[in-house]
Amino acid sequence: MKTLILVRHGKSSWEYSVDDKDRPLNERGINDGHLVSSIFHSRDIGIDAVFSSPANRALHTCLIFLRQLHFPFGQLELSEMLYDFSGDSVLEFVRGLDENLKTVMIFGHNHAFTYIANSLGNTYIDNVPTSGLVHLEFDIDRWTSVEKGTTIQTIFPKHLRE
Repeated sequence: MKTLILVRHGKSSWEYSVDDKDRPLNERGINDGHLVSSIFHSRDIGIDAVFSSPANRALHTCLIFLRQLHFPFGQLELSEMLYDFSGDSVLEFVRGLDENLKTVMIFGHNHAFTYIANSLGNTYIDNVPTSGLVHLEFDIDRWTSVEKGTTIQTIFPKHLRE
């Protein structure tokens, strides 16, 4: 069994004139990251590895989760392959994961994460929102074999604020 947890970065700020990779989270993005990570932490799911896009907004969202999950910051790995908007590079990244890893959490961007959630999960998701989490499971032994799996849960900020 393999488990993939996708987390889209929090809401970013367009207030600054910076390159796309340098855009920071805005206040809502920070708050939503704390909200979703707190709910996810309460589900007590062990994580073997965490990977993030190097973009500031994805990395900051990731750090909020790592703190909440008590996951060692030193074990976080950045990957340019997760700075992807189509999903092709993300899918290649997932299929290239170390086979010893069972549960992996990745932080990245849309439209890539909505594409991956719909391509690999069994529940249609119109759009993975900012700070949205999608938990997928696959009845396989090797990441190279990842195809259609099961969407176990979604945690979206708007559902937590209602």
